[in-house]
Amino acid sequence: MMNHIKSMTLSEMEGVLKELGQPSFRARQLYTWLHKGARSYEEMTNLPKALRDALAEQYPICAPEVVRKQESKADGTIKYLWRLTDGNCVETVLMRYHYGNSVCISTEVGCRMGCAFCASTLGGLVRRLEPYEMLDQVLFTQVDSGLPVGHIVLMGIGEPLDNYDNVMRFLELVNSPEGMNISMRHISLSTCGLVPKIDELAEKKLQLTLSVSLHAPSDQIRDTIMPVNKAYPVQQLLEACRRYYKKTNRRISFEYAMIRGVNDTEEAAKQLIAQLKGLPAHVNLIPLNHVEESPLKPSTKQAVIRFQKLLEEAGIPATVRRTLGGDIDASCGQLRRKYTKET
Repeated sequence: MMNHIKSMTLSEMEGVLKELGQPSFRARQLYTWLHKGARSYEEMTNLPKALRDALAEQYPICAPEVVRKQESKADGTIKYLWRLTDGNCVETVLMRYHYGNSVCISTEVGCRMGCAFCASTLGGLVRRLEPYEMLDQVLFTQVDSGLPVGHIVLMGIGEPLDNYDNVMRFLELVNSPEGMNISMRHISLSTCGLVPKIDELAEKKLQLTLSVSLHAPSDQIRDTIMPVNKAYPVQQLLEACRRYYKKTNRRISFEYAMIRGVNDTEEAAKQLIAQLKGLPAHVNLIPLNHVEESPLKPSTKQAVIRFQKLLEEAGIPATVRRTLGGDIDASCGQLRRKYTKET
C-alpha cells in the first residue's frame, strides 16, 4: 500500500525525504504539490532538481487519464470514466447541490457483492483500489471540472468495507489539514452490510456518515437481491448498526432502492418501520436505476410517495433521493460496463 508516494502520510513522506538527505520541510512541500494534483515532479519548482530526479526514479507519479466525460444537460452532473495505470477503469460522479459540490468515488475495480440491482458487480471484483487511486478521483475531478469539492461519497463501484485498510488510509489522507482537508462530517461511506467491518469502523469513532444499503426489511426479500444477507442477516446487521450508533453517536442513513413488486409494498413499509424502531436513522428512498442485464424494475412514483408517507407517519425521517445524471449513465457501473463492452 505504501509503495506509491501519494498513499503516504506526511510523516511517512518525511521519512522518505530524510533517507534522501533532505530536511523535513521538503516533505511538506512535496505533500502539498501532490495533494494539489501535480502530475509530474517537474511542476514542483520549489524542489531542487536533483531531488525531483531522484523522486521520479524511485516514486513515479501515476495520474489517471480521462477516458470518457459526460455532462448532464439537465442538472450539470458530470460523470468521469478514468483509466488507471494498469488499464483498468473506474467511475467518479460530480454532483452539484445547493450546499456545494459532492463527488461520488469508486473504491474497487468491480465488486464481488453480487447485488441483483447493481451494474458494478456484473463482472465481479477485478482488484481493490489503492489509497492514492481514491484520492486521485477527488483531486482530478476537481482539477478537470474547475469546481471545488467539499463533500465525498464512497458509494461508487465497489464495497468500501471490503477494501477496509486502503479506504481508512484514503480517509486519513483526504482529511489531512496539509492536504484537501475535507471534514469527516462531509464524508459518507456506504456499505452493503459487512458486520465485522462495521464494528471495526465503530471503534475508530470517525465523524463520517455511515450509509447502510439495506434495500429490504426482511431476510425473505433481502436474500433474493443481496447475497451478503446470507452471511449477515437483517437482524445481525441492524444490531451492528445499533452498536455503531452507541459508539459514535452518529445517526445512520439507510439506503433503500425502490424495486417494483419486491420491496415497495405497504407490508414491506410496515416491516421496515418495525425493524428500525428505536434506532436513530434516516431512510433514503432511491428510485431504482434500470440495468439492462437485470429483470428488476423501478417502483412507480405513486408507490414511492406512499412508502415515504408510511415511514414519516411512523416517525422515521425519509427522503426520496433526487435523481441526478439520468441522461449520462450516472448509475453505478453503467459507464464502465458500456465502455468495456465496446473495447
